[in-house]
Amino acid sequence: MRILVVSDTHRDRGALLRAVLRHPEAGVVIHLGDGAEEAAEMGRRFPKKRFLQVRGNCDWGSTLPDEGLATLAGRRIFYTHGHIYRVKYSLEEAKSAARQHKADVLLFGHTHVPLTAYENGLYLMNPGSLQGHGGTYGTLDITPAGIVTNIVKI
Repeated sequence: MRILVVSDTHRDRGALLRAVLRHPEAGVVIHLGDGAEEAAEMGRRFPKKRFLQVRGNCDWGSTLPDEGLATLAGRRIFYTHGHIYRVKYSLEEAKSAARQHKADVLLFGHTHVPLTAYENGLYLMNPGSLQGHGGTYGTLDITPAGIVTNIVKI
């Protein structure tokens, strides 16, 4: 199963559309905040894809949750924008929350800095910011052989 992971689109609808079109095999798109409006638009435009969203610190007035937990292809994925866990300063709070939820994967945004890592049974990914020239996003592949995280430049 391929999952498209995006964050911090900040109204860049074109970049989000390009990322979605580049991965037609991705049945799930997880938007990690700061782009609630364009993520909802893409959800309407691609009704066969499952869109999961959380709100970011710039999604003013959004009623989306601050975090989410999904089981996809048998793996637990904890996802959040990250601002409520202060990820710009340390990942410890976010990692602790993911572990409390018995997650296999932690997805977060907010910093605009792409990251993939593996620590003591927990995969971590920040897809970076999809906004503008040089934007990035992530793919998360879950197979019987394991989990692969990847950062892609738009």
